[in-house]
Amino acid sequence: MFRVTSREEIFFDLFVETANNVCRSADMLEELMINYVNVNEKIKAIEETEHECDQHVHDILKQLNRSFITPIDREDIYAIAKEMDNITDAIESTAHRFRMFNVTSIREDAKKIVALIVQSTKELTGVMSEMKDMKKSTALRKKIIEVNRIENEGDEIYRSAIAQLFVSEKDAIEVVKWKEIYEFLENTLDACEDVANLVEGVVMKHA
Repeated sequence: MFRVTSREEIFFDLFVETANNVCRSADMLEELMINYVNVNEKIKAIEETEHECDQHVHDILKQLNRSFITPIDREDIYAIAKEMDNITDAIESTAHRFRMFNVTSIREDAKKIVALIVQSTKELTGVMSEMKDMKKSTALRKKIIEVNRIENEGDEIYRSAIAQLFVSEKDAIEVVKWKEIYEFLENTLDACEDVANLVEGVVMKHA
């Protein structure tokens, strides 16, 4: 029987806190890309949010080291925490490319992908909120499936954007810039899906 004591619930609470941080980071990236002004200040704020996520992950791992009994396997706690950190790492890396590459305007397909990243991180926040009651939850699997669907939609936009980039862009430097930016955006969506897949594995273990 899967029962979580109040003491063990701290891991799920920390997951939720971390997911909220990830979601906030995604919102900030979208704000940067939609309202492309004050770029340096917005990138700095994203950096700070990424550092906060690092601290959340550190808190989870510290709690893991202190705990004799955990609500789910220790390696799953570690993997979920680190993969959520990968999302904010990818978001920060994406943001830095705009400054590094001296990007002057944002392509519409990139805005579409970042909107999907925001959607996916919001679903992950719901996933983490439902984990505590994973055996009873009727919403958890639906949210996991939705993250997978969003990632598939993002793949389609990504492939189309890359194809269009090579067809319509005559400036080779712009091609190099945007190919890498699109890859980082797509990697961010992949990291979101990786978190959802890890949680799905946990759910299957405790079914």
